[in-house]
Amino acid sequence: MRRAPSRITSSDVAREAGVSQTTVSFVLNGTRGQTIPEETRRRVLEAAKRLDYRPRASARSLAAGRSDVVLLALPGVPISANLSRFIEQFAAALAEYGLSLVTHLAEGRPLPDLCAAVDASAVVSLIPFDDETAQALRRAGAEVVLGAGEQGSAGLQEIGRLQARHIISLGRDRLGYALPGGHASQWRVQERLRGVAAECADSGLAEPVAREVEMDAEAAALAVDDWVAESVTGVCAYNDETAIAVLAGLHLRGLRAPQDIAVIGVGDVATARVSIPALSTIGFDYAEQGRELAQAVAARLDLVSEPVPAVEGIARPRLILRASA
Repeated sequence: MRRAPSRITSSDVAREAGVSQTTVSFVLNGTRGQTIPEETRRRVLEAAKRLDYRPRASARSLAAGRSDVVLLALPGVPISANLSRFIEQFAAALAEYGLSLVTHLAEGRPLPDLCAAVDASAVVSLIPFDDETAQALRRAGAEVVLGAGEQGSAGLQEIGRLQARHIISLGRDRLGYALPGGHASQWRVQERLRGVAAECADSGLAEPVAREVEMDAEAAALAVDDWVAESVTGVCAYNDETAIAVLAGLHLRGLRAPQDIAVIGVGDVATARVSIPALSTIGFDYAEQGRELAQAVAARLDLVSEPVPAVEGIARPRLILRASA
């Protein structure tokens, strides 16, 4: 059996560059307060490149006093195309601060266990942390525990309000709400629904008729049947994927949007522009959201010196009007 090559270590780099292992550590970790001749620094960097040396995470953590890992918790959150875009932008923004992103879904080991296993310096969640979980994460080594709080709740409700406000402005006085299949009770879903309900109440309308909509045309058509029976003339959906399923259900029942039921989603995914009819939706600047959240994490880890505003969850939602509403 062929033997696997041994891992290159800082000792190998030191021998290659003709310097001490301590000097290698100072150069590669950018240790402050150390005067290293430029020629020595160059030799170390060139030796590390020739040997394809990659320091272990544990070694970097020891040198820096903490790890570069940020853990993003996604407990029960529907992984839609727009959420995937946000995660990509968040990871890219964190990388600018030398931080790496690891994501954690609801399934698998408990979040504090994973936090300890990956040695995360920060844990971020798109739903609030309860006190017990937050304390467990700090005991597991997280310096920063950042969950969506009241500001995040208000932001999510504003999305629902914006959807409902537009549908009501079209003269539709009976609204429905399309819950994503399998995630109907999830916090973010319910907060958006509360926003729709609040806007209906402010307009003197009845509560929205909420129905769970699977990503299946036949199943979506059953929800459409319920809305028709309740005289619903406008539907707000949790996200664009769910809204497109509603459009498919309408089509199966021989109904049209917006003539029979106006439909609006959230997220502005690419398929929203080419659905039939094209889907009205709520859009966001995902790059801006990722940058703002990454900046907040970096500030709490003392990686930036300038003041950072409070994280407000979803940044500046905007109405995008197309044919469905």
